Order: sequence, then structure tokens, then C-alpha cells
Amino acid sequence: MPKVAVYNMQGSQVGEIELNDAVFGVPFNEAAVHNAVVMLLANRRAGTHSTKTRAEVSGGGRKPWRQKGTGRARAGSIRSPLWRKGGIVFGPKPRSYRYSLPKKARRLALKSVLSAKVAEGNLIVLDSLHFDQPKTKSMVNVLKALNVDNKALVVTAGKDENVIKSSRNIPGISPVEAARVNVYNVLNHEKMVITKDAVAKVEEVLA
Repeated sequence: MPKVAVYNMQGSQVGEIELNDAVFGVPFNEAAVHNAVVMLLANRRAGTHSTKTRAEVSGGGRKPWRQKGTGRARAGSIRSPLWRKGGIVFGPKPRSYRYSLPKKARRLALKSVLSAKVAEGNLIVLDSLHFDQPKTKSMVNVLKALNVDNKALVVTAGKDENVIKSSRNIPGISPVEAARVNVYNVLNHEKMVITKDAVAKVEEVLA
């Protein structure tokens, strides 16, 4: 089982924690991770794009000129797709891009990226993370003590308003509760700062 150090909010090591091999010791599965990221990004798409067909473009109610005798090609409407400002053929219409992978595939992808964070030494475990009141400076001091100077995902066991409000003004820092951790937000941040309680919750779900 992989072992990682446990730190307090002052950046001092206060112990070690044994991580579950079934969650934090899984070989990296590139295909599963790729599929999970594509699914998450597809599900974020609004799908509100729309173009007008020849039936929806305004104008074109009468025939532009008579069928025969003018020397020009026959035309029935100025809103033909062949004409400038005409309708669009097979253009995009509002649709949902949402789809879902099997639960096992989603879990494998999440285990893969969590294991990669441990292998890279980018998983930082805190014994606890709490503030008496929302204060950005308090969060900055914690991150500085932990030597976190890049993008980081801060994971707590449950929704903590003080942590959220203390983090949201810091560029690159994203607070999230354990139940909402996904493949994309783990990959999108270089480091992952997680509390011991959040580790237990993640292992409870994925082990």
C-alpha cells in the first residue's frame, strides 16, 4: 500500500497515512482516462447552436423570375441554399451532447488519475483544513506552508463554506468536496491537497 506523509495547516509533518491500493495504487489506463475526459467535456456543452433552413429564412415567397425564356437558370426561391443569404443545408440544430460511460469505466479512470498523483508526489494529505471565518490570507498561508505555488485542487470531505470563500480569489486554486472530484479537475490541477477525512470518503466510494 502506498504511504504518504500527513501535514498540518502549518506545513509540519504530523504522521503518515496508508492509502488503499485499490484506489491509489492502480496502473494508469490512458484509454479510460481519455474516454472519461471526453465524456465530461461533452456533457458540459450547451448544444444551443442553430442555423436556419430554407423554410426558416425570411423572404423568398415568390418565384424570382419566370421558369423559361430569360436565359438564366430556373429558380424557385431566393432562399435556396445555392443563393447568398439562402438557407443552410444540414446545419447544426440544438441538441444534447450528453452521454454516459459505464460506472466501472468512470471509476477506473478516476482511480488512474488519483494513483498518478500519488506516483508523481503531487498528492498532499492534511490532517484537517478549517477556518473560523472566510479569509483569503489564511488559505494563502496554508498553501505557502505546503509549498503549493501552482494550480491545486483542494478537496474537503464535505462542503465547507469558509474554505470555499477563502480559496475562490486565489488564481489556480479550486476547492471541491470529495463527492464531486472527477477525472478532469484532477488532471487540470498539478497538485491535489486533500484532507484525511476526504481520503476516507474517496476510498469508501471507489475501493
